[in-house]
Amino acid sequence: MASDTIHVAAGAQPLLRELGIDAQSVFDHPKIIPWRTLPDRENCTLDAKLIDGRAIRWHVKRYAPARRKSAAALDEMRGHQLLIDERIATAPLVAWGAFGDGRSFVIFEDLAGYAPADKLIARGTRFESLLRPTADLAAALHRAGLHHRDLYLCHFMAKISGDTIDLKLIDTARVRKLPGMLTRRRWIVKDLAQFWYSTLPLAITDEQRRAWLARYAEQRGLVSAVNLGPAIQRKAKQIGRHDVRLNRRQPRRNISISS
Repeated sequence: MASDTIHVAAGAQPLLRELGIDAQSVFDHPKIIPWRTLPDRENCTLDAKLIDGRAIRWHVKRYAPARRKSAAALDEMRGHQLLIDERIATAPLVAWGAFGDGRSFVIFEDLAGYAPADKLIARGTRFESLLRPTADLAAALHRAGLHHRDLYLCHFMAKISGDTIDLKLIDTARVRKLPGMLTRRRWIVKDLAQFWYSTLPLAITDEQRRAWLARYAEQRGLVSAVNLGPAIQRKAKQIGRHDVRLNRRQPRRNISISS
């Protein structure tokens, strides 16, 4: 049986001690509250007030044992580190751990002041204001030789202050290095199709989607994105069909965290 592996970010150990949380208690601590439970994982929040008066929120993923070579949290940590190495902004990591029994966990800081881009648009933010920043971030990801594999609009966390928009990319569990040239285009198209698909329920037009894709192509240094368009739309339709089947099996899969 594999041994336990625990890592804590610099400066986080005193906070964990103050909150009375160690690696084992992550799975049963009363302050860690699940808001979504799926067969393979739980998404949780930890809200607490520290001795110095600060209020904190952490986001905790607790992974069940799985038949796989590496723990799910290890994959998430590796994806997070890939983004950090390429200077792609994401949520700060607090701690992660993997146990010999197959369970694992990861804890991230809350992005206070940020909101998922899809929720901002649903509340009235114009997509035009987010078009360039999100396209630029997607292009930066692929220029860095990475792909996200869950590049939905909800994973672009945005903070808007006047004319300034700051973005961070979250949900790093499936971030990987792009494979060799033979399959690279396929994975890039999948990322772009996921973004395209996630915009369909919102007040975003096809013209705006094409403008987003053109901006992405410009930032990638591509001559044109026209040749990508049909492949992206075909893949988006496939994602839609798969999403319907998955939601039937896991009706709580797409619930959102309460603010």
